[in-house]
Amino acid sequence: MISTRQYTFRKATFDDLELLKAWQSNPHVSEWWGAGEPYDKADLADPRVARWIVSHAERPFAFMQDYTVHGWDNHHFAHLPIGSRGIDQYIGDLEMVGVGHGSAFISRRMQDLFDEGAPIIATDPHPDNERAIAAYKKLGFKPSGSPKETQWGLVIPMLAKR
Repeated sequence: MISTRQYTFRKATFDDLELLKAWQSNPHVSEWWGAGEPYDKADLADPRVARWIVSHAERPFAFMQDYTVHGWDNHHFAHLPIGSRGIDQYIGDLEMVGVGHGSAFISRRMQDLFDEGAPIIATDPHPDNERAIAAYKKLGFKPSGSPKETQWGLVIPMLAKR
């Protein structure tokens, strides 16, 4: 079993854009995230979203973001209580996929968000992303309604409570 203490999260910076672009060009990531430009300076400065580079044993291998669900007009999670956070992530380094890192680092960040006062954590994988849905269920997320079309594409809303 992998200990969640082995993960570090540091804010993504402009200097990370090439790394993020390389990760997003990997087929296992681009299938769900697209392979375009990941972000720009304005995106990284957006106070609604915290973007993280995740490392294990000082090796960067994943990207994660958490965001206020109340930061956009008509967001599909806007009905959640104030303080709720949404999460999205991917493992960019293919060697780190399928060995337990995903659920471990997501669990670690979820604990941090709950400790910071988030009443609910939401996520919204594509309904065909069976690997992500299974990982989220393992972490305590439950589907919350039917698949729906959003400004970010087709999603299945999922929620986790402390």
